[in-house]
Formats: sequence, structure tokens, C-alpha cells
Amino acid sequence: MTTWTDHTADRPISLTAPSGIDRAAHHRLDEAWLAAAWSHPSTRCFVVSGGQVLIDETPDGRTELVMSPSFEAPLTEAHRYFLGIDEDGVSYFALQKDALPGRMDQSARPAGLREAGLLLSPRDAGLMVHAVGLENWQRTHRFCSRCGERTVIAAAGHIRRCPACGAEHYPRTDPAVIMAVTDEDDRILLGRQVHWPEGRFSTLAGFVEPGESIEQSVRREVREEAGVTVGEVEYVASQPWPFPSSLMLGFMARATSTEIEVDGDEIHEARWFSRDELCAAFESGEVLPPYGISIAARLIELWYGKPLPTRSAA
Repeated sequence: MTTWTDHTADRPISLTAPSGIDRAAHHRLDEAWLAAAWSHPSTRCFVVSGGQVLIDETPDGRTELVMSPSFEAPLTEAHRYFLGIDEDGVSYFALQKDALPGRMDQSARPAGLREAGLLLSPRDAGLMVHAVGLENWQRTHRFCSRCGERTVIAAAGHIRRCPACGAEHYPRTDPAVIMAVTDEDDRILLGRQVHWPEGRFSTLAGFVEPGESIEQSVRREVREEAGVTVGEVEYVASQPWPFPSSLMLGFMARATSTEIEVDGDEIHEARWFSRDELCAAFESGEVLPPYGISIAARLIELWYGKPLPTRSAA
């Protein structure tokens, strides 16, 4: 496997820009330090619920996470997650609640990552993706997979411990490959999943299976979903994707066959596009581009040579 050299320096993939937050993992087991950090007047926190947070627009047109000092935060003890420290020494926490708090000014609104990830600063987007990933895992892994006992939260939200058998469980991250496949005529292969609306096409993707390398996963997924054989595989970049718990590993891949045979289970339709064909399909509305937050859009752009038409995440 080789690495794609012309990757995302000029326009980073969403959710991957440096956030300026040190996760400071060495503090997660230090209860005295965590208590002092929580009570410090500079500490800021925000609520995460069902993958959403509150965001608000500032007078100068920026979008920010709605955060508050810890002494104004809703009460919660068990579901308080330490996210890290910024370069000014400010500590950040996320609070998992069953519902987002109301806002007296009525200007803030709830938003998920697909919307907020495109609007927030790298710091706020980094904090949000960390919090959403933890919340997803915490909500779905409350019991020990070894003995079935209810687990307890530890390490400021980054471990669940079993009081019965002593097992420790860590946040789940599922590796998935996503690939822009091109052929010898420099066409790109795009597919439409069974449950997607008419016209929505994107790159092929799938989860890495046990005992499989990522290169093998790229070739297997393309073969299974579209019937196309892949040879050379080049790594481009990765993207955290907590919907609910994936890490997307992006690739450029070269097809050694071009006949398409979709599986019908995951992929309903797949097509080869030249740049002119894809441009015309975008302009006519026959093809809808991927959402701008997705690494899929950047992979297609690396081949396309220019930004794709914008598309709302709503």
C-alpha cells in the first residue's frame, strides 16, 4: 500500500483539523485533579444528548457550542466526561443528559454533527466529536460483555468497569474503509445504497472484518458491492465518524476490471463517471453530491480536481 501525497493540506477534512485541545489522558484516573478542575472558575462544559448539542450564532457571524461555567451546569455526577485542556489551561467537560437544556434567549438550537461539524471552529468540533463518541458508547454498553453485570463509569467517562468480574471496557471504535475507485480511463465508480433517495451517489465503503488488513478490506468491499476487482490501493486520510462509532479510513483505489454487478443488498446501483459526465449530472440534478462533512466528498474532489457543489446536511 502506498500513501496519497496530495491530500488535505489546503482544505482539511471535516472533524480532523487540529483542535488545540490536549486530551490529557493522564488526568482521567486522578479524582482529586478532576474535582479541582471541575470546580475551577475557568472550566467550561456543555450538554450532549442523543448525539446533539446546543449551538448558537455570535454577533460576528460565527457558530459556537453553547458552553457554561461548571458552577452553572446541570447536575450530573456519573455522566460527566473530561475532554481535555486548551493551550490557555481551560478544562472542558461534557455532560450526558436525557435532554438538552432550554435556553432563555431562544436563539440557541440543537444540532447534530452532520450540521454542526461544518459550522463550528476546529476546537468546538473536536470537543463535540469526542463527546458524541463517548455518549454513543456509554448509552449502548452499560452491561459487562463477560458476565452481564451492570458496569460503572470510570476514567472520567473513558472506561466502564465491572464490579462483579473486574473486567474493564473501553470506548468502541469500528474501523471502516471508504474508497474512490478509478479505472484505466480515469473514470470514478460511485454507488447508491438501497435506502438512499434517487440520485444520491457516493464512494463505496464498508467495515473491516476480523483478521483482515485494510487493503484486503478495500478489495473485498468493492468486489462484494459492485463486482469490480481492485489492484493498487493508496491511503489518503482518516476521519472520526461517530454515527455511532466508526473511524473512516479513506483510500484511492485502481480497478483492474470495469464490469459492474451490484450486490442488491447494500448497493442498488453503481456507475462509472468521467469528470464531464459527473459535472453534467450535478448540474442537471441527476446526481446529488455527498454531504460536505463526509470524507467521501474529499475523496471525490481529489479525483474531480475542484470542490463539489455544496449540499445541506439537513
